[in-house]
Amino acid sequence: MIFTRRSMLLAGTAALLAGCADKFRTYNGPEVTRVQLYKSQRKLVLWHYDKPLRTYDVGLGFRPVGHKVYEGDGRTPEGAYTIDKRNPNSAFHLSIGISYPNERDVEVARALNRSPGGDIFIHGGPRKGRDPENVRDWTAGCIAVSDKQMEHIYAMVRDGTPIDIFP
Repeated sequence: MIFTRRSMLLAGTAALLAGCADKFRTYNGPEVTRVQLYKSQRKLVLWHYDKPLRTYDVGLGFRPVGHKVYEGDGRTPEGAYTIDKRNPNSAFHLSIGISYPNERDVEVARALNRSPGGDIFIHGGPRKGRDPENVRDWTAGCIAVSDKQMEHIYAMVRDGTPIDIFP
């Protein structure tokens, strides 16, 4: 059998797309109406009104205690935010964005002559390296779960869902 450059490229592309399709799950259960993170317990809870749907163990920023004040401080924010974006091509398997910084976060950081940072996500593990199930508090301020858990979260949580992050 003779393989042309084009046939090899097409076969490689098909294999890549097939592998990516495995990470996208469907969810037909109750709507997730709120997400809550309990930092001290390292628990992320997906709620349908007053009923918890799923609970996940998480990793946080490398300095987990306290509210994020500025870019690079290694802390995970605390407060009321919203899930505001998703990245199916994240360097961290899949990710959904949190609306940090809010106006108050910007004011506090600017008062210190610092940037508040941004790009705070709930995400899976890095494509290369360690899986967050085996390492605690390794992110720059994000919320990390295993890749498989992130696939479920990505399918369940919609943009616009409120997220409360407690100390």
